[in-house]
Amino acid sequence: MPTTHFPHLRLHNQKIIQPDLSSPQALVAHMGAMQAQDYPMSKWAVGIRLPGRSDTRIEAALDAGEIVRTHVLRPTWHLVSGQDVRWMLALTAKSIKALSVARDRELGIDSALYTRCNDLIAKALEGGKNLTREEVMLELEKGGVPTNSSRAVHFMMNAEVDAIVCNGIMQGKKQTYALLDEKIPPGLVLTREEALATLAERYFTSHAPATVQDFQWWSGLPMSDARAGLEGIKSGLQSLVVEGKTYFFTEKSTTASPQNASVFFLPAFDEYTVSYKYRSTVFDPTWHKEAITSNGIFKPIIVVNGLVLGIWKRTVQKNKVVIEPTFFDKKDTLPVEVMEKAVEGFGAFLGMEVSLKV
Repeated sequence: MPTTHFPHLRLHNQKIIQPDLSSPQALVAHMGAMQAQDYPMSKWAVGIRLPGRSDTRIEAALDAGEIVRTHVLRPTWHLVSGQDVRWMLALTAKSIKALSVARDRELGIDSALYTRCNDLIAKALEGGKNLTREEVMLELEKGGVPTNSSRAVHFMMNAEVDAIVCNGIMQGKKQTYALLDEKIPPGLVLTREEALATLAERYFTSHAPATVQDFQWWSGLPMSDARAGLEGIKSGLQSLVVEGKTYFFTEKSTTASPQNASVFFLPAFDEYTVSYKYRSTVFDPTWHKEAITSNGIFKPIIVVNGLVLGIWKRTVQKNKVVIEPTFFDKKDTLPVEVMEKAVEGFGAFLGMEVSLKV
């Protein structure tokens, strides 16, 4: 199998083409986890893989706890299935916390203070309350804990990683927190070995073809854990060595039907690029700096026949959304009518008229 087949296979396995899942929870569970630091764009990442579903439907799934937005990999926000959030946090918490130790020290935060804050946060939210970060910080201040913007980030992320809190119900455009155990019903219970294998299975089913280095990057786990997870499922995988890299995939993941020409306006931080350490099979390294900033911001991308050929930005106005595409190489610029058709789904997702600015 040549690497020229990889883009089509990844589009298929990520459910961008030939989608066949029916709910946000099923889609997110299939993907394992989906990066979600850009909240509006993370909903489109789900929506583009569930044709016909709207922004409000994805948000309703978040409000209901079918899917959860929390710090669970690397560490940054991800969407995960409510059924998976506890075993994933149990698996990844140690790695996430290790990345914060130096900054915690600078902020004067130790384990005893985190425990104290968790208790205060739990008390503030108990009884089904949904509070913004600012409201939670006021409760910490009342409890004698000095806060500032940096401390607030660490206090709330630690409470997420400790499975105390998760996303609450949106208050207009403001995000809130709720108690995880009050909002999310009990889910899967896995041993550590089972969790490693399950996370690997989710990744290599939904992101294949991919390498163990890709899996380690995506999961944020130590390489020893990434390899252990892969070993737990390797008997069900096939592999291919290309230029010294070993790519793994399931037999089913290579049976995607031939696809006609395709154009997708994918969101910022989409799994199609952010979830791989090695991206050159779908994204010419010449253009990486045009779509990925020096501080790790992944811009919304234009994907043509599986290849990243440009970026786009949106401007939401009162009754419409304006889409402005930019192609890395002008010779790759698509006809207006092709782009208009490609962005129709985004307008429908938002329930707004969509206008193309070229």
